[in-house]
Amino acid sequence: MRILRPLTLAYLAFGAALIANASRVYWDDDEWAPFMIEKLELPIPDEDLYVWVLKVHVVAAIFVLPACLVLMSRVIMRRAPRFHRWLGRVNAAVTLLALVPSGAYMARFATGGWPSTLGFLTSGAIVAVAMVMGIRSARARSLVAHRRWMLHVFAQMAVAVVSRTMLIAADAAGFHPIHAYIACLWLPVLGCALFVELLTGSLPLLRRNRHVPITRRSRPRDLEPGLGRF
Repeated sequence: MRILRPLTLAYLAFGAALIANASRVYWDDDEWAPFMIEKLELPIPDEDLYVWVLKVHVVAAIFVLPACLVLMSRVIMRRAPRFHRWLGRVNAAVTLLALVPSGAYMARFATGGWPSTLGFLTSGAIVAVAMVMGIRSARARSLVAHRRWMLHVFAQMAVAVVSRTMLIAADAAGFHPIHAYIACLWLPVLGCALFVELLTGSLPLLRRNRHVPITRRSRPRDLEPGLGRF
């Protein structure tokens, strides 16, 4: 099981790099990405606004997922706690001020209609709520709660990589493209949220951890060096 964590992080880092590389086409005036061609064929009220919001979303996502990977590093938390705190603050700002709002706007025009729109809005809501609660728990200096909420943010960011992997497999298997798109969105969104709850023991039947207030006596065990004050 020890190898599972580094393998998962490596898979997500590789997927994030591929997505970032593929996103360069959005800034190429001589080439149109298939995604852009597909979207601009829809009755979008303001195409220029959509393109601008898309670029904001892409830049934010390219930053947030790698930042989450760095923030998950135990080495960073222990050896560079100040860097961990400041990166967490910047990551929270980019997530709440750029990533989530732009994603909510783009969800209105998602492939697959309202089921996909609802799926993207659900994922965005999980990210927003988890980030706010993660900030609150960090300020309260509670590692147990902070870890749980940040894992939810990280898991929903991972949906982008997992969903694309599933779409490639679904396309190779010859599934209906629209049905596959909806399934490859909802399954990772719900699956990642459930996985975090199972991992942290937060479900009522599997609850192992509770909110642990930090005291001088409990600090070494319950508080990572990188958490501190948010």
